Amino acid sequence: MTNLHVLVVGGAGYIGSHMVKLLAKSGCKVTTLDNLVGGYRDAVLYGDFVLGDLADKGMLEKLFANNRFDAVMHFASFIQVGESVKDPSMYYFNNVSNTLNLLGTMRHFDVDKFIFSSTAATFGEPKYSPIDEHHPQVPINPYGRSKLFVEQILQDYQHAYGLKSVCLRYFNAAGADPEGELGERHNPETHLIPLILQAASGRRESIAVFGRDYDTPDGTCIRDYIHIADLCQAHWLALKSLLDGQQSQQYNLGNGHGFSVQEVIDSAKRITKREIRVTEAPRRAGDPAILVADSTLAQKQLGWKPCFAELDVILTHAWQWEQQMNHSK
Repeated sequence: MTNLHVLVVGGAGYIGSHMVKLLAKSGCKVTTLDNLVGGYRDAVLYGDFVLGDLADKGMLEKLFANNRFDAVMHFASFIQVGESVKDPSMYYFNNVSNTLNLLGTMRHFDVDKFIFSSTAATFGEPKYSPIDEHHPQVPINPYGRSKLFVEQILQDYQHAYGLKSVCLRYFNAAGADPEGELGERHNPETHLIPLILQAASGRRESIAVFGRDYDTPDGTCIRDYIHIADLCQAHWLALKSLLDGQQSQQYNLGNGHGFSVQEVIDSAKRITKREIRVTEAPRRAGDPAILVADSTLAQKQLGWKPCFAELDVILTHAWQWEQQMNHSK
């Protein structure tokens, strides 16, 4: 695996930057391609960096002509559900059309292994929980639809062109690099754990809880949080499965059990030893009460197992990163 050259598209973002580190530490040659719209140049700590956009076919041609890539990992998607409803065109162009540009270039240069960052949003409203791979995929917003389109495109490309892919549908990526080199940075920040920790560190006044009348033990929504390091490990094992000759596959990734919003706040108070100001807000449209993954298939076929499943551990690593962010302000 040491001679492997992997192109990581979106490698300057939250998940991509952690993936670049894992690939480099595993002995791979890594090239990051990112337009820095949502990523940060200083988050790419390993390998080569190329500033560019998937909409630029000429740049892609040149990049692939100058490098012999063995595989591509794709993290360069827009991910905000609300924004996708307001501006679906942006999501279909970036998440679908630009991915087609990438796949077309891969075909032209005979690169036939592709790891795709998908999402639980392809399932829509859960019919049952935990959600396994057989759950119907009926997305309820343009973001989820854009990801499902790519999943379906990849199935067609496998049949027609022999392009092998693994789609990894994750629920809530969380936490930070255990060694403290990397963490979560979004602008604007929309994810629960960094929002709570920003409220704890004083970078934010308070955290809003959207609804306390759900059919859950404490009335707040339950979500499945998966540590970023565990997520990256699953991508690495997925890549190895393709290199070992396995067929294309889709996997759901999560801890297999959920934590409520209130449990996350309580954990944050324990870890930070700070008071966290909470405001009450009405439910958000389209927020299911419970969203939990069944990751049995990934565990069975990839040999994957979360190493950082405890909520307090996820929060501890995220808090180390938040304190660094706060000090650098």
